[in-house]
Amino acid sequence: MHCSFCGYDFKEEEGIRGCRNCPLTSSCKMIKCPRCNYENPPEPLVVKKIKEIFKKNKTRNQSSKRQQVNGGHDETFRKG
Repeated sequence: MHCSFCGYDFKEEEGIRGCRNCPLTSSCKMIKCPRCNYENPPEPLVVKKIKEIFKKNKTRNQSSKRQQVNGGHDETFRKG
C-alpha cells in the first residue's frame, strides 16, 4: 500500500485496521498508515494483481540480466 498523506509504502498487514472509538468498527475497511496514522482505503484487488505481475516481471528480468553478466551461468553454483 501507499499512504496518500505521507507517501510511505507498507504492506496492508502492517497497517492498523479499524478505529477503537468508531461506531463502524465492524464494517470499516480503512487501513491506517503505520507511520502517520492517516486512514487509507484498502487497495483494490485489480491494483494488487497488477503489482504482482510487475513484481514477477522485474524479478524475472533481474535474473536474466545476472545470467547475461555471468556468461549464461546461474550465480547459484558452488565453488569447489
